[in-house]
Amino acid sequence: MMSLLINNLIRLYGAPVSFCFDQAAKNPKKTQASHLMGIVRNNASSSFGKAHGFDTINAENEYKLRVPIREFEEYRPYINHILSGKKRVLTVIDPVRFNVTSGTIDEPKYIPVTPQSQNQELNLIGQWYYRALYNHPRFLDYYRIAIVSPLNEGLTPSGIPFGNASGMMFNRIPNFIRRFYALPVCVFQIKDYESRYFLIARCALAKKVSFLLTPNPSTLNRLAEIMIKYAEEIIKAIHDGKIGRDLSDQPDIRDSLSRVLTPDPERARYLEGILKQTRALRPVDVWPQLKLIACWLGGSVGIQAHKLSAFYGDLPIRDLGYMASEGHISLPYQDNTPSGILAVQTNYYEFIPEENHGDQNPRVFSCHELEQGKRYAILLTTSSGLYRYDINDIVEVTGFYHQTPLIAFIRKGKDMTNITGEKMHVNHLLVAMNEARRKFNIPLEQFRVTPDFENSRYCVCVELSADMPEKILRDEVIPFIDQMLAKVNIEYAEKRKSKRLKLPYLAMMQRGWSEAECRRFVQSGKRDVQFKWRVLCAESVVEDAAAVTKIIENGKD
Repeated sequence: MMSLLINNLIRLYGAPVSFCFDQAAKNPKKTQASHLMGIVRNNASSSFGKAHGFDTINAENEYKLRVPIREFEEYRPYINHILSGKKRVLTVIDPVRFNVTSGTIDEPKYIPVTPQSQNQELNLIGQWYYRALYNHPRFLDYYRIAIVSPLNEGLTPSGIPFGNASGMMFNRIPNFIRRFYALPVCVFQIKDYESRYFLIARCALAKKVSFLLTPNPSTLNRLAEIMIKYAEEIIKAIHDGKIGRDLSDQPDIRDSLSRVLTPDPERARYLEGILKQTRALRPVDVWPQLKLIACWLGGSVGIQAHKLSAFYGDLPIRDLGYMASEGHISLPYQDNTPSGILAVQTNYYEFIPEENHGDQNPRVFSCHELEQGKRYAILLTTSSGLYRYDINDIVEVTGFYHQTPLIAFIRKGKDMTNITGEKMHVNHLLVAMNEARRKFNIPLEQFRVTPDFENSRYCVCVELSADMPEKILRDEVIPFIDQMLAKVNIEYAEKRKSKRLKLPYLAMMQRGWSEAECRRFVQSGKRDVQFKWRVLCAESVVEDAAAVTKIIENGKD
């Protein structure tokens, strides 16, 4: 009865909103122009608006002439003013929170969030549920599991809360839906990652579950591994109504959990029977009611999504949409694809062809000018105060919904790569390797880093000009590089703590490796002065494999 009420509420909310969305998708050119002018008019009296003459902008081409394309570091001075308490800097209505993510240097990025952008997020989340319910009418019949980061992690000097975008996404789920999620919110604040995942598994296994939601599929793989690893301990904790872990260092969370966890011998017997029969607590066996998984499918995390079937069976997976700390960009409406409808009512978008991304004066396209099968870098103008912001992402146009492009996230753009959400920038690697070179007196000739997607770790290709003891490289250099990356990249640190990323390893390259690449470049007909060494590559380089003399792994992860 309760699920029927929730389903009806979702349909009541979603039907008119989705109708408006579909109408906008039939004329994206008009919708986008109107949306941009709304953002410009609303923020004309902000410091940024005054500096760029927003009050005299009346058309898209005027906006593009007045406002240059910017990356985050060019916005940092404006945002630092907001953090210190200055008002009406980027927007007339000031931010109510900041999403925090890793920057290209060792300082995190603080992304402003305004009330309007929060309402837009709620709008898209409501539509996601409405469209998912149309295809999967029973996916909300039982309990739901959402695994996200904490909503708030602290306060700015001016008292504005900041935290993780996934926590905000969960918080924007309508209350009448969120109240039937099985995990107490306090579990996301447990500091020790092993204990956190244990409690997530312990609370989740105590319920019949029909829906799982988390942005990163590696989180679901990790959850399944914890369920299998601690099966007997979890069953005992459910039977006794206990936490099952020592949380004495966080007494508030311990007490909160103790109040809501009650003995459930019947559920424990059910799980014990499955464990005896299958010798593991796999999600596919313990949750026969599970109807839908929601997580990202695009980019490098798609590899992790392909591994889900081993734990969860052949279930439909609905992408959550192309979203970032900076904004919610697409609305998926089909299963098992990363493609989603460009959210033309939410942000104003511009697109640069992939091959021209980074050019000084690239040609910029509007969304109605895009071509199917082509890839583009994307620029955002948002209601939170980012204007012609280069988010440094590459997307592909996979088709059209009415007249609006379907887009899928492909990868991070220039000088950046991603395995499981850590957003590794070349600057992070330069800092880590330079610190390692100085600390251990490494005779470093050249290095390159590539993601090992299959094993969720980074390969550091190293050419030395002189020999160095393997023991030092294995036992000291590798852990130090790992520590430095965690220091300069907060997302990397989080993924390492949760074991979604594994320890990097070294590929020792033969001497002359870096020079050979330069020679190949020149022999291809290019001038040697044009040669630029690639410190970070989005995928492995074929020629590198032939130059590897030894692989060195720490083996203590």
